[in-house]
Amino acid sequence: MYFSIQHQTRFRYDAPVSESIMELRMQPRSEGKQRCFSYFVKVNPKARVLQYRDHLGNYVHHFSVAPKHTQLLVTTESTVETYEPDPIPAVLPLRGWEELDHTTATQDFWEFVMPSELTEPTPLLNALSKELRVERREDPLTMCLELNRAIYASFEYVPKSTRVNSPIDHALGGRKGVCQDFAHIMTALLRELRIPARYVSGYLFHSRENKTRSVDGATHAWVEAFLPGIGWTGFDPTNNLLAGSRHIRTAIGRDYNDVPPTRGTYRGGAQSEMAVVVRVTKADAPIMEDLAKELLFNSNPPVFDERPLLSDDLALQQQQQQQ
Repeated sequence: MYFSIQHQTRFRYDAPVSESIMELRMQPRSEGKQRCFSYFVKVNPKARVLQYRDHLGNYVHHFSVAPKHTQLLVTTESTVETYEPDPIPAVLPLRGWEELDHTTATQDFWEFVMPSELTEPTPLLNALSKELRVERREDPLTMCLELNRAIYASFEYVPKSTRVNSPIDHALGGRKGVCQDFAHIMTALLRELRIPARYVSGYLFHSRENKTRSVDGATHAWVEAFLPGIGWTGFDPTNNLLAGSRHIRTAIGRDYNDVPPTRGTYRGGAQSEMAVVVRVTKADAPIMEDLAKELLFNSNPPVFDERPLLSDDLALQQQQQQQ
């Protein structure tokens, strides 16, 4: 399937600010069953957009706006082709856990097995683990499928019930949250079983035929687990789905902190307000000649640069994206 994605983010400030610096992680990845044909960024006030790829292969666009401004508008457009992933077996062989342990011991999975800032185990997580009987039984695939269903059934989807940087206890305590919360909870439980798990940020195509409880018009998040004999496999606990052709991947990381769609800072004492609009629609197969013309006449094409812009000690502003 072909999809057209439009993602607009507007920051408003109650007083003029200057020296806005922003990172974007919105460009769909090209790998496996997904290919990104085109990606464009427009910034108002105008800015020179640069790009690099981080150590996980995510595309990161960044820019700075020096003059004073009271509004910052970032618009991205992309065209993507996706295919359904290969079918997975009903169960894994009896030696699934042994094969998984051998793989994790001989390959570099440490980032996705160890806890991260937003997936640290807590007493509430341990209580949920006991409730759901999260232990090394059956095989790793069966355990992943059970967790996907159980989190969907055990938690209510409530937009704005948590914040982007909320610890998992906020969702665990109220048994409600949004997609990033459910992805963090499932990731934390899988890592407790020594199943490599990573957080995936992206988009989900909604339609009348495909009923999902996550809302349209926003970004989405789900989980990928590494399974012996299969590889990285996507699970969407928000909607009790296996990730398929409707799931469009933009970035992967240990948790949300690695892959926020926007991250930035600015100079000034103003308070900011952010609004996000996302539209994912089906598209016809792209005509490369038309894409070339669009790139030629695009007023603000990305400029490629391998150097990262933001340093670790820079003050970061993170905003809620998944509603």
